[in-house]
Amino acid sequence: MTFQIELNGVNKYYGAFHALKDINLAIEEGTFVALVGPSGCGKSTLLRSLAGLEKITAGEMKIAGQRMNDVPPRKRDVAMVFQSYALYPHMTVEENLTYSLRIRGVKKAEARKAAEEVATTTGLSHLMKRFPRELSGGQRQRVAMSRAIIRHPKAFLFDEPLSNLDAALRVHMRKEIRALHDRLHATSVYVTHDQIEAMTMADHVVVMRDGVIEQQGRPLDLYDRPANRFVAGFIGSPAMNFIPAVVGEGGADALLDFGRTRARLALAARLTPGLAVTVGIRPEHISIVAAGEGAFDIPVGIVESTGSATYVTSATQPELTVVETGRGAVKSGDVIGLSIDPKQLHVFDAETGERIGTERPPVTAASPPRLHLAEGAR
Repeated sequence: MTFQIELNGVNKYYGAFHALKDINLAIEEGTFVALVGPSGCGKSTLLRSLAGLEKITAGEMKIAGQRMNDVPPRKRDVAMVFQSYALYPHMTVEENLTYSLRIRGVKKAEARKAAEEVATTTGLSHLMKRFPRELSGGQRQRVAMSRAIIRHPKAFLFDEPLSNLDAALRVHMRKEIRALHDRLHATSVYVTHDQIEAMTMADHVVVMRDGVIEQQGRPLDLYDRPANRFVAGFIGSPAMNFIPAVVGEGGADALLDFGRTRARLALAARLTPGLAVTVGIRPEHISIVAAGEGAFDIPVGIVESTGSATYVTSATQPELTVVETGRGAVKSGDVIGLSIDPKQLHVFDAETGERIGTERPPVTAASPPRLHLAEGAR
């Protein structure tokens, strides 16, 4: 197994502020890795440290097996694609593409040939004589990526490259970037705050918070088995529902707390009776049934339809969101039953937020206990 990028115990301080805390990350050659997290979590600092734009305070950083701690940016052989494109406005597309080759002494004809090959790959051949001001946002981003590709770097570093584009163009460009990665078999590190981008584009997702890696792994592994409440709430759209609860006397069910009333829900794993927990349920893992026929009933607050899906939000506190495919018949003010497979529940320690009850034995066919919400909660 060949690691193209290795970070061992990397720390970064800005004065007293600890921006990166003991970061350990190994990226295999040819892998597309997404660094994702809220603003200020340290993902851009980590990317800039890889590029050499920030000097790490402690730890070790390797690229292609070579220690990079004190290597200047120009000698790291990585290419960075910025959010702002960073094109030279007075140069044509062709001149922007060939600039890095020309300053390295590559002959003009050879540089032009390389630019033509890259432009063919990225669909820029018909735009080579235009200036950046004559291009759309998507075309400018293609030029920025092409300028990185032409160097054949050891790694591509993307710093939120799609955040300046409109929603439709972002969807199109993320497909283009992933397809380009696959054609080049490149090693890519992609920073984004958009977990949909991370989930759809990356082979490996790294979720960060406050300078710490909370969890990393394959996108669907993070979705299916989040390590803690933070990851569970960050990965998935719409976000996971969280309900405070207490494990029942037998340890096989949880008493969900909806403020003025409670509802009982079966668990797939036996837990410590009386333990304070947070139960997580993804909106797409809840089915709407007739009142009295599910695990428990809820009053409906808001119903939103996009045509292809309907979002139903309860009139309880905390709110529950349910996603139905298509156009449902549920209306605000209705009382509906919810059917929930215990195997789809996520249980977190109420105090630490860490996942608990990871072992989930097969569930028997017995119907789970059910309890209606009291009239006062409607």
